[in-house]
Amino acid sequence: MVSAAYLAKAGKKVAVLEKRHLVGGASVTEEIVKGFKFSRASYVISLLRPQVINDLELKKHGLKLHLRNPNSFTPMDDGAAVPASLTLSSNRDETFAEIAKFSKKDAEKYFEFDAQLEHFSKAIDVLLDASPPNLSQGKLFQQRQELQKILKCGLQLGVKNFPDFYKLVTAPISNVLDEWFESEPLKATLGTDGVIGAFMSPRTPGSGYVLLHHVMGGIDGQPGAWAYAEGGNGAVSDCIGKSAQSHGVDIVTECPVDQILTDSTGKACGVKLANGEELAADIIMANTTPHITYNHLLSETQRTTLIPEQTMKAINTIDYRSPVTKINVAINKIPNFLAKPNEHEHHVQPHHQCTIHLNCEDLDIVHDAYLEAEVEKIPSRKPMIEMCMASTLDKTLTEDPNHHVVSLFTQYTPIKLGKEQRDWTPQDKIDYAEGQIFKTIDRYAPGFSESVVGYECLTPGDLEKELGLTGGNIFHGSMSLDQLFFTRPLAKFPGSVTPIKNLFVCGAGGHPGGGVMGSAGRLAAMQALQSRNVTK
Repeated sequence: MVSAAYLAKAGKKVAVLEKRHLVGGASVTEEIVKGFKFSRASYVISLLRPQVINDLELKKHGLKLHLRNPNSFTPMDDGAAVPASLTLSSNRDETFAEIAKFSKKDAEKYFEFDAQLEHFSKAIDVLLDASPPNLSQGKLFQQRQELQKILKCGLQLGVKNFPDFYKLVTAPISNVLDEWFESEPLKATLGTDGVIGAFMSPRTPGSGYVLLHHVMGGIDGQPGAWAYAEGGNGAVSDCIGKSAQSHGVDIVTECPVDQILTDSTGKACGVKLANGEELAADIIMANTTPHITYNHLLSETQRTTLIPEQTMKAINTIDYRSPVTKINVAINKIPNFLAKPNEHEHHVQPHHQCTIHLNCEDLDIVHDAYLEAEVEKIPSRKPMIEMCMASTLDKTLTEDPNHHVVSLFTQYTPIKLGKEQRDWTPQDKIDYAEGQIFKTIDRYAPGFSESVVGYECLTPGDLEKELGLTGGNIFHGSMSLDQLFFTRPLAKFPGSVTPIKNLFVCGAGGHPGGGVMGSAGRLAAMQALQSRNVTK
């Protein structure tokens, strides 16, 4: 829809064809349990590019964000009557005091670390809004604009900072954090951003970049801040849709595409719908994953005649593994954490509004959880849990103000179970959600299980089937170093371009990758507008 809006603003006639009954892909709001509206997949906002917000006038079209403060809350399962906890917020003095409970040395170092991350984020910011160069083609002089962006990034980083930057994006995040800090609760809290959504351990090389990717955004000028969109993440999609429609875009729901059509010269020239109807167009923008775009929306004849064999091999080696099971839960009272007890049954405290990290007392717990899924092919017995309750700030999500919606982002869970690689059964989902996740929350907040009114458990296979996320991967492909920038999605076809003329990748499978960013869509539209064949 971002691509559509930009193309329509440039005077083109554009249609968006959506398979489901509502637009937004993985950024949608749905009433899973009666009286409770959920951000079904993506659930927080930070990475949405300021240029997209401004160009598409999203605030004019109703975008309203609720800034979260504090940022994170990590309670300990230490057996004490009132367990310890770590809360990180935008208040410097309060954050210092919280970290100092575990290590005064870490409290003093934390703000230096945070400043370094902010500096690195600002340096690479220019790359997020620019198409990557195609280094495989040579012809660097013709790509001087793209290369100038890289040079600007390098100058912003500074020579003396480059070794630290290089280490951050290539090393295991555990190594980086071990150099900076000594307290495990702080390292584990920060380290979760290095593995969230990624089938890797904090000890996996490259997990440092995943952390950087999650802190490179911001809200209203506050670097690294995260917010809830009023009305759920579907409201973000709705605002983009309204912007697109204001420029004349036709949005058609329940309209699955069966095939991308090509003409006798090999150019994309339209689509064939599932009902057999064919629509002609000069430009086709595919927001599907590269796997679906090439393997499902192109025929075998098209693949063999239009795409080099080596390119298809590269497409089929893209890593889509996902560790994520998303559980959406409706509850009838706010959780009462032992570490910060409520004064009464419906007492909403500041820590309820942020990301709550469970089973995150130290990085070893997270690493062991990864190993169980990777080696034993089972859901982690002690899974990493990120818990968010948008309804603490957004009162539009529940009919009863004392009821709440809970997003549980859990890992690690393989898409197939056991050595036999079998599919999840309904009982497997119950055992995982109720027997592992809810019982884990009960350890930190007794009575949580009893407060559950209803829930939905979306395994990696469900995310693939329901939302078209190949492998259940929320980023349309791993955010590992071999699948970033000028190698995303392919080294020979980076960014939005494809081997088929007039066909462009406009989703998270292209640069700069996953997250509710809008940048890939904008860059694809810019690339299409530079095409000599765009006439209508």
